[in-house]
Amino acid sequence: MRKLLFLLFTTMSAYAQSGKEITIETIFRDRAFNQRLVYGLNSMNDGKSYASITRDPNTGLLIAVQNNYSDGKTNRVLFSEKDLIFQGDTLPISTEFSPDERKVLLAQDEEPIYRHSTKANYFVYDLATKKILPVSAKGKQSFASFSPDATKVAFVRDNNLFIKDLAKGEEKQITFDGKKNSIINGQSDWVYEEEFAFAKAFAWSPDGKRISFYKFNESEVPEYSMTIFESLYPAEYKYKYPKAGEKNSEVSIHIYNLQDGTTKAVNVGTVKDQYIPRVKWTADPTKLCVLRMNRHQNTLDYLIADAATGAATVILTEKDKYYIDIEKERLTFLKNQKEFVNVSERDGFNHIYLYDLNGKIKKQITKGNWEVTEVYGIDENRGRIYYQSTEPSPLKRNVYSVTLNGSDKQTLAGIQGTNKADFSADFSYFILENSTANSPAVITLHDHSGKQIRVLEDNARLRQTLKNFSIPTTEFFSFKTSEGVSLNGYMIKPNNFNPTKKYPVLLYVYGGPGSQMVADAWGGTRMFWFHMLAQKGYIVACVDNRGTGFRGAEFQKMTYKQLGKYETIDQIEAGKWFARQSFVDPSRIGIWGWSYGGYMASLGITKGADVFKMAMAVAPVTTWRFYDTIYTERYLQTPQENPEGYDQNSPLNFAHRLKGKFLLVHGTGDDNVHFQNSVMLSEALIQANKDFEQAYYPNKNHGIYGGNTTIHLYRKLTDFVIDNL
Repeated sequence: MRKLLFLLFTTMSAYAQSGKEITIETIFRDRAFNQRLVYGLNSMNDGKSYASITRDPNTGLLIAVQNNYSDGKTNRVLFSEKDLIFQGDTLPISTEFSPDERKVLLAQDEEPIYRHSTKANYFVYDLATKKILPVSAKGKQSFASFSPDATKVAFVRDNNLFIKDLAKGEEKQITFDGKKNSIINGQSDWVYEEEFAFAKAFAWSPDGKRISFYKFNESEVPEYSMTIFESLYPAEYKYKYPKAGEKNSEVSIHIYNLQDGTTKAVNVGTVKDQYIPRVKWTADPTKLCVLRMNRHQNTLDYLIADAATGAATVILTEKDKYYIDIEKERLTFLKNQKEFVNVSERDGFNHIYLYDLNGKIKKQITKGNWEVTEVYGIDENRGRIYYQSTEPSPLKRNVYSVTLNGSDKQTLAGIQGTNKADFSADFSYFILENSTANSPAVITLHDHSGKQIRVLEDNARLRQTLKNFSIPTTEFFSFKTSEGVSLNGYMIKPNNFNPTKKYPVLLYVYGGPGSQMVADAWGGTRMFWFHMLAQKGYIVACVDNRGTGFRGAEFQKMTYKQLGKYETIDQIEAGKWFARQSFVDPSRIGIWGWSYGGYMASLGITKGADVFKMAMAVAPVTTWRFYDTIYTERYLQTPQENPEGYDQNSPLNFAHRLKGKFLLVHGTGDDNVHFQNSVMLSEALIQANKDFEQAYYPNKNHGIYGGNTTIHLYRKLTDFVIDNL
């Protein structure tokens, strides 16, 4: 659930308008405020050049080119659309190169499955021979991946793992027990994909002689059924979804040997009810690292397995009194085959550590009351680690490098706001994206020392558009609650703000564990809906409650075993703080959110019925009993162990407190936060004899988009705000 939901667009139409009024159509149809980003630049192996796709000005065809980082000039055209014609069809162009950069994977008719998974008809294009070879003719494939020597491609089809020999043209099946809603090989099940954030569940060994892969036995996982309203007789879509306290898949790790065709199971222990959130090959192609986690997710074991036998040894165990946030993992094995680097919250903040291969800490590389938020990579030749952190402020991000022994820290990017880097293969160059809450991205190229070489994109056209619309400024603030807790927030005031007037306030909330909405970074498309509301006379604000991220483990994890309690207290405190401000009408304070934010808005309008006049909940969780095992139990343990933690902060149990106006919105095809959540909240409100409004979007998933859906949804939200706040 960690990532729900942000509609960020990466292109901008040529839009210029002299008028100042923002409309929903301006935002979502015309995309007038979409910033331009530099993307699709793939570093070549030499680290001095990159591949990108552009349009040939002479022919109008798309071409893949190799450009120099130093001056941006094209040094060669790699191939063109005209080279990608197969049986009369022009295949989609790509720069997904093989490790030796002599071949490229092309995906035709790609279709999404869940959040990270897709399937397509894959083809291999050989740059030297200009020949095109289908990866398979027996059905769409998922996760097609070159072997290290580029002679083979591994892929998943129908829950089984296959290898295509590109020279012989032969397809070899590796597993044979794959079955829908039963056994999955080489691909994660739904809950692993959603909560552990990976779908491809196999990996080539560094020497290409073996493939490690996951096997999910989900035969005992309960099925969830969704109705798809598209035909005369609506169809039922069934898939395995383990709700809190229910059975998970049994997960095993296997290693296939290409030379003798044998498969060995890795010894991950005798406990079946556990998680394997990560598997990574070490720099030694005979050693596989398996991360094993208990169901409570507060103990994490690092196992090193022998690829030949599957025998495994625990080299390191991490424990946490609350839970371990596996999303922060950045495990990297050094080429010297003697050490590895990872992050840990063992001192209360997320920092980088250097370990030997026995799991012993050799050095804490970073330290302080701030968080490492990204590890970009390790340049072993220079002996430096490149990373991003919150050292200047929880609201900001800088880019640094430091030696492996923790000395000679250098600030590579410390411009005001949020700095993100993308390094070349050998760390000679990096592309920097800098933005603030009030300024869209400026994208520049730098050398490894941080020296700027040139500007790649400054979003000048968007900046002019912003001036034409007189976009109000986003202001940051902080306040202390009645419990003495300091909370960060932002607010957007109307352009003609008059401190002697009384304004209505709409609070936007997400508030989930480890999240952050209050940051000095460009906010994307949804922020312009907030600006539109500000133009209509509303103050739009957001406060990050306790449980959110980047302020240390204790601040984030204090909501453990009682999700919703402290978060709701803090949002109510935010409402009360605004009510005390001289420029706010205390009788006109509303709250809204999506997903976890919808959960918070539902609690706000019920538990905080005397503070909030109205609320809008989009795709909300209404009881954690309906949500999945991995996410929910990480914070609450199981319902059997902690029933009070589930029920004392469920909106279903507080429907009788509703006083204000309430809008409930959900997509009926939501595979993540099921429509069931809103159905049952509706029933609770009906039985409490409470009036409310609701809207459902047929067959739409958690993002609620497609066609005119987004415009329709935001028009409904806008009307509800205007009519009720």
